[in-house]
Amino acid sequence: MRLRAIGLAVLTAASLGSAGLALAQEKQITMWSNWPDEPAKKDWVAARVKEFEAANKQCSVKLSFIPKADIYTQAKSAVRTGQAPDIFYMEPDQPEFLAGGFLEPLDSYVDLANLEDWAKPAWASKGKVYGVPVEAYTVELYYNKDLVKKVGVNVPASFQLSQAQFLDLVKKGAAAGITPVSQGVGDRPFPGGQLLFESLLRKLGSDDYAKLLNGELSFKDPRVVEVMNWVKELVDAGAYPKSFATLKLGESHFYFYNTPGALTFPDPSWFTGRAFAEPEKGGMPANFPLGIMKFPAMDKGNCPECKTLAIGGSFVMFSKSKNKDCAGAMLKSMATPENGTKWIGEVSLQSGLKSDQDKIVSPRKDYFAELNARNKDAKYFFGTPLLYYRAKCADTYVQVMNNAFPAGLLSVQEAAEKMDGACLKK
Repeated sequence: MRLRAIGLAVLTAASLGSAGLALAQEKQITMWSNWPDEPAKKDWVAARVKEFEAANKQCSVKLSFIPKADIYTQAKSAVRTGQAPDIFYMEPDQPEFLAGGFLEPLDSYVDLANLEDWAKPAWASKGKVYGVPVEAYTVELYYNKDLVKKVGVNVPASFQLSQAQFLDLVKKGAAAGITPVSQGVGDRPFPGGQLLFESLLRKLGSDDYAKLLNGELSFKDPRVVEVMNWVKELVDAGAYPKSFATLKLGESHFYFYNTPGALTFPDPSWFTGRAFAEPEKGGMPANFPLGIMKFPAMDKGNCPECKTLAIGGSFVMFSKSKNKDCAGAMLKSMATPENGTKWIGEVSLQSGLKSDQDKIVSPRKDYFAELNARNKDAKYFFGTPLLYYRAKCADTYVQVMNNAFPAGLLSVQEAAEKMDGACLKK
């Protein structure tokens, strides 16, 4: 995150905006946020609301924390009846809200200069920006240093195993009765595809990987088949838990760092939201030997240093909100470099808000230093598969690549044919 100075003009505009609202009638806005079980993120949101209310006496906020899946279900119903909250949590993988005209463009409310340039496209449409991208993340491969060493594998100085070395790690873990990869798809449409697609990115490189996600490259391409064959070897060697189909995301965190324990955990860097909670609230034990390795380098891979960067939790305004002045002021007060800096320090996670690296105060400095070290020379590809896939293609990804293939229920040929049938442009 680069150093950003706050210009006098921005401060002046903020002051004038607050003064104008002071003349308005008192209003209460409603706001739905995710992260009820992620204390650091919950505290960050609650603090921003408290600060906003203190500075804008004419506006109050009725804030609710709701699990992500429930927010999506409730919001899809509420926007159609005109009963949606003024502000609600959303991620860019729900394009139907924007396509349906349910989101308000934020250009006239939020200072877009306070958003990272690479984050804006995730919420941009027809020249307008529709979301405040609070949460950004990279896809990481966490590991238990002690267990990996216990099964006889030494992580090299590059922190990147080869294909053969990672297969060896999986086999040694399975032989020792230790689950090699903590992962489950019980309540999410994407975790089962992470290991495969991060490997495809490193094999193909950004350009051809983009073609694959845009339906311009077949899953029968020899390079794709080669990677899928390797992942099938991992699956057949017992990489995933026996409860893979029903294990929920939150449970997979606990599975990795608590009971029963696993060698590795592929997870976006939002890992910290649950892992850094107090242990009695499901967080990681204080002495857990956490490490971050790179995803394996593919044989003859085009880009071993590639990795995925994406936007996660964001806040949007309902297009039919009757309180757009207060809702807009709330989002404006949230979208500042100071708050981006606080997010990174308090949550130990990247942000789509600009920030000041020199002012980050973090209780997890060692972790954040290691995360930055793994990302130092990375070549970023923006967006996860579900940011690209739509309709039948997205449904097929969820059923095939997220579920059936990593569960060992489909062959490589069967999975490739199903993906091409749904996604490949003729």
